[in-house]
Amino acid sequence: MPIKRASFKDLRKSNRKHIRNISIRSELHSYSKKVESLIAAKKADEARAALKIFISKLDKAASKGIIHKNAASRKSSRLMKRIAGLSKA
Repeated sequence: MPIKRASFKDLRKSNRKHIRNISIRSELHSYSKKVESLIAAKKADEARAALKIFISKLDKAASKGIIHKNAASRKSSRLMKRIAGLSKA
């Protein structure tokens, strides 16, 4: 445990941020699964709408430092590629 008062405050802040980060990561995971299931069901229009929301949440999480910006870019790119392939087939 910390000894100084500032260290106690820092510990409280990091706990709050940790809880926020976990909830945002969980939400991202849920949206990812939703988009994946729509792609698997071959529902292109619904998948595009869900992907738009998912990408905005990914970008926001990347800007806040919750996930790495390259990871967000990679995930959105792969899903966009799968939806584009769905449209062609």
